[in-house]
Amino acid sequence: MIKFYFHPTPNPMKIALMLEETGLDYTLVPVDTFKGEQHAPEFLKINPNAKVPAIDDDGTIVFDSNAILLYLAEKSGQLLGKPEERGELLSWLMFVATGLGPFSGQAVHFQHMAPEELPYAVNRYRKEVQRHYRILDNRLAERQYLINDSYSIADIAAWGWIDRAGRVLGENELAQYPNLKRWFDEVNSRPAVARARQVGQDHSFKTTADEETLRALLPQNY
Repeated sequence: MIKFYFHPTPNPMKIALMLEETGLDYTLVPVDTFKGEQHAPEFLKINPNAKVPAIDDDGTIVFDSNAILLYLAEKSGQLLGKPEERGELLSWLMFVATGLGPFSGQAVHFQHMAPEELPYAVNRYRKEVQRHYRILDNRLAERQYLINDSYSIADIAAWGWIDRAGRVLGENELAQYPNLKRWFDEVNSRPAVARARQVGQDHSFKTTADEETLRALLPQNY
């Protein structure tokens, strides 16, 4: 059975959705990153990069959310799109991995977590997120999903971060991208999303961003 190392943040939520979509059996392993559990020696054997999500599939360890999505899609034979769309699938999956996700994360950091206001950094990352949103919006103007008419792991990858648009850019910001909002509402209405949102709800994760949390999430600053 798959062990799923989880914290209720955007990248692990992608994997929660993927597991619920595919119906693969898994057991949840909570990792409270606000308490620094990602730095424990036991977890570093799973992911030396000290981040969630990660999975252990009977000895096969995979970390990084988009790598896990691809692994689980191939394992289950689901949500891979058509064979002739493989190039598009990989391209949009990497678009999320190298652009949408990192820039969204940095936008959150400099707007909500940085110890001092840095207008240049805030502007830099907000503008890049908005640019990525425009690219997605244009892509979705002519198709139902990112890979044409096939709901796929590319959509799941993007959903994880678009779900946090309010935190990344501000409430109602998504309304400025009508095609992206239409897509998000459609994906967000899937029954598997409702199930994914329940993952980990029975575990009491720390929510206070005190010094312990800042040291755990940003050890390089200390």
